[in-house]
Amino acid sequence: MNNAMLRVIPSYALYGDQAQPGWKNSFDFEWIPQRSGPYNWEIRPHVHEAFIQILYLTQGSVEVLLDNAKWRVTAPCLLVVPAQTVHGFHFAADVNGPVVTATQRPLESLAALAMPELLQTIRKPAVISLDADGRHAEALMPLFLAIEREARLHAIGQFAAGMSLLTALFVQVARLGQARAPAPLAVSLRKTAQIEKFRALVNDNFKKRLPMAFYAGQLGVTPGQLSRLCREVLGTSSLEVINARIVHEAQRDLVFTSSSIQQLADALGFADEAYFGRFFRKHTGLTPGEFRTRALQSMLKPDTWPAAGPEAVAAPG
Repeated sequence: MNNAMLRVIPSYALYGDQAQPGWKNSFDFEWIPQRSGPYNWEIRPHVHEAFIQILYLTQGSVEVLLDNAKWRVTAPCLLVVPAQTVHGFHFAADVNGPVVTATQRPLESLAALAMPELLQTIRKPAVISLDADGRHAEALMPLFLAIEREARLHAIGQFAAGMSLLTALFVQVARLGQARAPAPLAVSLRKTAQIEKFRALVNDNFKKRLPMAFYAGQLGVTPGQLSRLCREVLGTSSLEVINARIVHEAQRDLVFTSSSIQQLADALGFADEAYFGRFFRKHTGLTPGEFRTRALQSMLKPDTWPAAGPEAVAAPG
């Protein structure tokens, strides 16, 4: 993003703390009141560039923002906040429950080896309402407490043990949320690794508007093979993967920055504002200005927030 862009969303490692570099492997455990209490239960919108968070509300309620959508939910529930997701919380004063923050890339690498389909759960923001008596929900707190013990231990292998426990925790999250999507296709580790490299390349280069031949060349395949690989593993074409990343970034910047549409178009590599407008409308059904107006209006009306959104589901027992 160029210097003309006026960002209003801060980036933290933990809310209020200076952001750590993405290459610094770490995980942290807290209880929700530890961080939110000193801020009067209000965690304003911010982003973690390299860190994923998972919150388990065992008591109380929360109004939660994930990118440009809001929910109001009560305990027990799980909140999954992947890296680069704008998020904020307004907790009730009686809230309680654990929070784990960890470097996302190593977690993804471990998941890719142990259970490739788990990557979808790790990367997707989610609000999951729980049945406290459900058989999968019963496994959550022991895992959170084991992660807490490991975080406090400061012993050899601490990070490896923490990542292993966090992987087990996300297996439970996947089981709890399994009702919201069909079972993913089993794919080979080689294909998963190729997709991971492609997604990383897209994340690093999507603003440059590079041709598909660039990405295919980096993977040692043809553009047609890359698109077929994406359809097999992700269920969408390689071009749609790139376009979805651009749209996501555009939506985030429209809501959380004061930049003009022209500045946004420039930062995202579009030749002009009109071309960007046509692209955005094709993929969202709205012009950039319409999207910004509607999103900001909806965020100012908490009475219109859904009790459960498209990623908020009642977990099976």
